[in-house]
Amino acid sequence: MKVRYDREDDVLTIQLAEGVVDHAEEVDGVIVHFAKDDRPLLLEMLDASELLAQLNRIAARAPTGEPVQL
Repeated sequence: MKVRYDREDDVLTIQLAEGVVDHAEEVDGVIVHFAKDDRPLLLEMLDASELLAQLNRIAARAPTGEPVQL
């Protein structure tokens, strides 16, 4: 897995697997790129700084060891 943050575009990219992208779908600011067999290859999180700040605030308030509902 490879993770890259583009500060200029505020996009966090997570490469899950190698392969050729066939199609992509966007839901709530997250773009998932899929291979022809519908295997996810790449995640792009738009407005990543805002998302990461929200996750940081939620995690800071969460009880230790407890899962957090987003």
